[in-house]
Amino acid sequence: MTDPAKPAMGVLPIQSLKAMVARAEITAEIAVTEAQYQPASLDLRLGSVAYRVRASFLAGRSAGVGERLKDFAMHKMDLTDGAVLEKGCVYLVPLLEGLNLPDGVQAVANAKSSTGRLDLLTRTITDHGTEFDRIAPGYKGPLWAEICPRSFSVLVRQGMRLNQIRFRTGDTTLTDAAMTALHKAETLVDGPAHIDGGLGFSVDLEPRKDGIVGYRAKPHAGVIDLDRIGAYRVDDFWDLVRSDGNGIILDPGAFYILVSREAVHIPPDYAAEMAPYMALVGEFRVHYAGFFDPGFGHAQAGGQGSRGVLEVRCHEAPFLLEHGQRVGRLIYEHMTERPELLYGKDFASNYQGQGLKLSKHFNVD
Repeated sequence: MTDPAKPAMGVLPIQSLKAMVARAEITAEIAVTEAQYQPASLDLRLGSVAYRVRASFLAGRSAGVGERLKDFAMHKMDLTDGAVLEKGCVYLVPLLEGLNLPDGVQAVANAKSSTGRLDLLTRTITDHGTEFDRIAPGYKGPLWAEICPRSFSVLVRQGMRLNQIRFRTGDTTLTDAAMTALHKAETLVDGPAHIDGGLGFSVDLEPRKDGIVGYRAKPHAGVIDLDRIGAYRVDDFWDLVRSDGNGIILDPGAFYILVSREAVHIPPDYAAEMAPYMALVGEFRVHYAGFFDPGFGHAQAGGQGSRGVLEVRCHEAPFLLEHGQRVGRLIYEHMTERPELLYGKDFASNYQGQGLKLSKHFNVD
């Protein structure tokens, strides 16, 4: 029989995550709840305090986060009843979850979809860590969230879930040849599949009936309470972006919500991660990475293809972004086994079948 503590190569599904919690390989100051489990990841919760720090930092091989925090902390904030994290500032929050990973199991973290769509830069760091969001096999210790609101100030509380963690064992990534075969069998994307180091996707700047192709964050908007769903008017926080079909010019420092031209499908036995086509494509960056769960956009989970929302930030110079320009790629990974629950079918999923869509905090009616 297979040792349950030594899963096959791939991304670990929800049933394996529950087993990890039972074995105390995932630890928690307050018991993990059912709401935290996703088909191929676990939501992480903010702890009771936040530290305003002078700068973003990594602990480095020779130190723990707590040791380095002594050099960077400016003041401490209580999150029990809520506190505002101000735009342009950097905060460090200990998470309620920690890890006691076995050898051979590594982890990667990412911001949740709604977090990214608010331009709320959220990254996970660890003791002795040398990379953001990457956790080495066998890591034992606490987890911290570094949070930098970039477009809007936000009100947060203990227990809120801004980022998520995915666990892997072995080599999980599909080769281009394997992705080509999978596309023929499962139709990973509507239309031609551009497979080269992942499944390439492009930006859709074809205007809708109302002429809109995206949204641009307003520079001086108010505070967003992350617990309030559908509570905010779009035009209080976003300018509408229109196009004549020939593209748009991105302004330096501005943040945009756009959408991919392709509708993607994630089969139930696979997961995917969005990555930039290159770290920098021209003068802008698209999406700081994101998880796509098994079942996203897939027919077996009630989907008919779902387009990827693009979180776009322009850098130093104005840049012409044109319709159909290749901007990113999806990296597909094997699951160790099919998840017991699928995105869009067994979960109340905000973004199944999505097109151009803001985070769930905005009332778009």
